Amino acid sequence: MQSALDAEHAAVYGYGVVGAKSTGAQQTSARTAYDAHRARRDALAQQVEKQGAVPHAAAAAYALPFPVNTPADAGRLAVYLEEGVAAHLVDLVGAASGDTRVTAAKWLQDAAVAGAAWRGSSVPFPGLPDTPASPSGRAS
Repeated sequence: MQSALDAEHAAVYGYGVVGAKSTGAQQTSARTAYDAHRARRDALAQQVEKQGAVPHAAAAAYALPFPVNTPADAGRLAVYLEEGVAAHLVDLVGAASGDTRVTAAKWLQDAAVAGAAWRGSSVPFPGLPDTPASPSGRAS
């Protein structure tokens, strides 16, 4: 849960950059994503506290994976952020049970949909690493 919280902290920061480098409808989408990630971050922090732990705090700043100077760069960053969050949510879905698992699966679905919207296409298994194809062309 802490790992997913860390990913949400990074996404909130990253969407601030996405919004700052976007215009028009893209900026509106960035604002919506920012709000969604903030809400998930807050919910995860509450869950961590309910389990008797201290939620990880956000870093003062995060290193961006590449320079973000244009709206196109901002869109690529949004994809990167959603993929990162999805990877941590996959782990949470696998580790959790009950309502926490259901909620994490819903959040994973939300991240997959958001990533597809930013990317313009979907991926087979959001949050999981690419699986190399076997010689027959089917995933092994």
